Amino acid sequence: MKVKKYAASSMTEAMKQIRAELGNEAVILSSKPIFSGGFLGFFRKRSIEVVAAVDPQSASGPVPVRKEKQRRQPAAMAQTKNETVRVNADDNANQAAQISKDDQAGKSSEDILKQIADVKDMIKGLNANAGIQTTYPAPLQEIYKLLVTQEFEPQLVQEMMANLLEKWFADKGQPADSTLREWLKDEIAAILTRSSIQETKFEKKYVSFVGPTGVGKTTTLAKIAADSMLKQHKKVAFITTDTYRIAAIDQLQTYAKILNVPIEVAYNLEDFKKAADRFAHYDLVFIDTAGRNFRDQKYVAELQKIIDFDKDLETYLVLSLTSKQKDMNEIYSQFSGVRIKQLIFTKADETSTYGAIVNLINSYKIGAAFITDGQNVPDDLKQIEPRIIANMIVEGLQ
Repeated sequence: MKVKKYAASSMTEAMKQIRAELGNEAVILSSKPIFSGGFLGFFRKRSIEVVAAVDPQSASGPVPVRKEKQRRQPAAMAQTKNETVRVNADDNANQAAQISKDDQAGKSSEDILKQIADVKDMIKGLNANAGIQTTYPAPLQEIYKLLVTQEFEPQLVQEMMANLLEKWFADKGQPADSTLREWLKDEIAAILTRSSIQETKFEKKYVSFVGPTGVGKTTTLAKIAADSMLKQHKKVAFITTDTYRIAAIDQLQTYAKILNVPIEVAYNLEDFKKAADRFAHYDLVFIDTAGRNFRDQKYVAELQKIIDFDKDLETYLVLSLTSKQKDMNEIYSQFSGVRIKQLIFTKADETSTYGAIVNLINSYKIGAAFITDGQNVPDDLKQIEPRIIANMIVEGLQ
């Protein structure tokens, strides 16, 4: 028996080659689609690989072209390990004609939707453990590497890559690199938008800032206060409860002098209430708190002994982008006893990894107010908007 493998752009072309070389008595042992470009390469170019065989003693040679179509009973089907199909001229002509029609007209919308669904299901079903790499067409592989480098949660990576594959398929695998980047920005912005991220507006008079030591709460408070004064023309005052470090009081007092705003120091809840009453006629009263070890469970309890969180007050959790994702999750959990309105991210200029912003907002369904990227007051302060964060992640801090 003579066995030969054929590769063609379509089943129609494969059948022509088989009939021309092996004749009508050839049988198809197997057929499968093959894709250029590696795994998932069918988004680039699809072809067919067919293995056919013929018994030389029964081969009839090439099939002459017939002018009239003759009706013939289907040839008997030969059964092997892989079901084989007798190459019958009429039957295969009908099959080839249909395949050719599909090739020329393109896959039906149902087929396309099914392929998209299959690809998305496959991506979502991959191992979500860190370090497991998935292979994509080369341009999308670069996008995948970017998302991993930016330390996005695996489920978000899978979600975005599945959506990008869908767009890639719809674009026939030919988008420019700039188009891919814009698609990725759209995906990131969409995640942030669905998490109700919106423009920050202080809805209450008293605004407190909490968080662990070293995240830059005091400087961030000063930036926001200066921004409120200069851009919104608000009348501002300070209260500090950070009596744990003398230097912290001095720092806020220095900012108070520069901005020409009053400041009170509260050592206990009674002091806090007196200070709050003194500033009752101010538009905004910003409250600084001590930075302590976030793993100390007594920290939040001590805060509640000094600050009246039941007052007309809203609280912002300040997190440093230089921290590990795991630590930020623990910090958020530690402060779950305090009603957190939004997050503030600091030290964006000290890192090139910003995926944690999206991870936290998506995981806790909480908004984010500001991001800081330097020490200048109030210049190095930006309100968080979905498109700003998407640009930072894709293009880098600018």
